[in-house]
Formats: sequence, structure tokens, C-alpha cells
Amino acid sequence: MSESETAEIFAVLDILVLERLDVGKFKITANQPQWVRRFCRQKLNPEMEILIPYEEFSFLENFLIDAEEYWSNSHEKPLKSGIWTDLDISGEEFHFEASALFANQKKILLIELLTDAYVEKHSLIQQARENKLNHQNIIKENQKKEVLIHCIVHDIAGQLSGMNCCLALLELENLTEKGKERLEIGIKQTIKQEMLIREILKAFSAEVESLESFTNDIETAPDALVSARDVIELLSPTFTMNKMRLQLCEDIDTSADWQVVGDKSRLERILANLIENAFRHSPQQSTVTVNLQQQREYIFLSVEDEGSGVPEEIADTLFQKFTQGNKKSGKSGLGLYFCKITVERWGGKIGFTPREGGGSIFWFRLLKADSLRNLEFRI
Repeated sequence: MSESETAEIFAVLDILVLERLDVGKFKITANQPQWVRRFCRQKLNPEMEILIPYEEFSFLENFLIDAEEYWSNSHEKPLKSGIWTDLDISGEEFHFEASALFANQKKILLIELLTDAYVEKHSLIQQARENKLNHQNIIKENQKKEVLIHCIVHDIAGQLSGMNCCLALLELENLTEKGKERLEIGIKQTIKQEMLIREILKAFSAEVESLESFTNDIETAPDALVSARDVIELLSPTFTMNKMRLQLCEDIDTSADWQVVGDKSRLERILANLIENAFRHSPQQSTVTVNLQQQREYIFLSVEDEGSGVPEEIADTLFQKFTQGNKKSGKSGLGLYFCKITVERWGGKIGFTPREGGGSIFWFRLLKADSLRNLEFRI
């Protein structure tokens, strides 16, 4: 194919071919596409030397900076500018893409007018990206709702479990025949309710990744000691009914400041999850102990049980979604996962360690509310 034929082909393809002579100085090496006349106020001829961006094609100014670096380093693959939009001398909008490359040891600059089909293709790609982002946002919103629903149902289940134990303890009292009859009805109703809750929990096995960012008010920060006492009071009947003991460590300094970063309802849900987890994996006549310690800018909370410990096969995935032990005695496999994402959302950390003599110690630490006050003062 002759050079004249090649030049004509470039023109038909709406590509302007320029050879770089010096910085900003180019020579036209092929026939001009028709679109050139719409952007150039002067008449351009083959072999004519032009300055860019000083005389024509001012829209290439930024790309030529990268192109000069490309040509100086002798890259093999062409360098593309990406699509840009410019107006011709009449104000009509067009789309272009420039390429810097080497051809026969020459430094070549191509300026291509993109066809409608090409522009439409990129528009569809961009729309696909936007649709993907929208889809991800929808998934994220659904995940938040799923976590919220799980937490609500989980809390209801916890309260119901306590009610069941209280009713079971009432069976041991000297009730009248009528009282026994009503107690039996109450037990049947709570059993049905618990079965319904378990079915709801089973239905929510979809992906859950995150919670809404919490807003912490330093002045109303939750008191970890108060929350621990409240949860222990709530769950104690369950332990008593099963010949187990739930207690708060005796040597806690009750005069200390136990306020932490977070919110009260979620903090109590975390404690309840860890205590219920200890209950399910502990034998009768054993004790579960809740402890709190001061650690510089953190409050350290732990739940210590005398159970069988964490099986080795699930130790690495214990805080992941839907992880349960071989006995599968949990409710949904989401309890510890909820604890993890909540504690980490508050800037804390959670984990477990084997207990000397058998059992496990599940712990988490949260920032003291005072640490935020001090930070706020320094700022």
C-alpha cells in the first residue's frame, strides 16, 4: 500500500496524523479529515508545520505534557488521552481522543474524531458503572436493614428466654390449681412465640456487612458497669434454672468512671450475646463471670466461662457470619459477628483467649468516654 493510500485511509477514518518535530511543533503527514476545517481557522496543508497548542488544537495542551514524557522514554504501547469534548468554531459539540506513539522511529500524534457509535459505547460503559454503584448501594442498604431486623428479633428472643425461665421457676412454687392452669397456658404461648422467632432468624441468612455509623454523645455515653449489672439481672433466671451461676467479678472498683464510647442498647446486646454464648457452652454447676478493668484509655470487659472451650476448627472464623460449633447450639450464627462489627465500628477490639483450667474468656475493649473529652479539648 502506497503512502498516499495510507494517508487517504486515515482521512476517511477521521484521524489527523501529525509528526512531532520539536516541543509543541508538529508536521501534518497525511491527508486532513474533513472535521479539521471545523476547528482550525487557518488552512492546513500536507507537510505544513503547526504549533500546538499555541495556534491550533488548544485542547491538547494537558495531554502533550504526558506525551513528551512518553516520547522521551521510548515506550512501546501507545499513550491515549481518553475521551474529551470540544466545540467547533460554530459551537457544535464533538468528541475526540488523542494517541501518542512511535512509527518508523518517528514520534507520531494521532487526533481521532470519535463516531457516534464509539461515544455511545463509552456512554453505555459509564452507565453500567453507575448502575453497578447503585446496585451496591441498594445491597448495602438491604444489609443494614437485615442487621437491624436480626438485632430486633435477637433482643426479643433474649427477653423471651428470660420469661421462660421465670415461668419455669414459678412451677416450683405452691400455686393454686387455677394458677397452674394459667401458668401452663403462658408457657405454651411463650414456646410458640420462641418457635416463631427462630423461624424468622433462619429466614435472615443473607449477607450482612455493616451497621449505620453510630453517633456518640460524650455527655450521655453508656456506663459499662451499669450495663453489665442490667444484663446479669436479666439473664440470671436462665442460669438459675439450669443450675449454673452468673456473677459480676467482686473486685471491680465501683467508684471508677466506667463510661465508654458506644450506645447503651448495643453495648448490652454485645454483653448479652457473649453471656448467652458462654451459657450454651458451659456445664451445670459451673460459673460464668463478667469482669471490667481499667486500661489507660480503654475499658476492658470480659466474659469467663468454665465450658469446653472453642473448638480448634472454628477458632479462626469464630467472629465471621454464620459460624457455629459442631453442636450448633447457637441461634443463627450471627451473634459474635454482630459483636465484632459493632465493637470495631466504635474503635474497639474483640477476641477470645483459652481459660487456664478449661473454658474460654471472651473479651472486648472500648475507648473511655474521657478519651474523647480529652481529644476534644486538645483540638
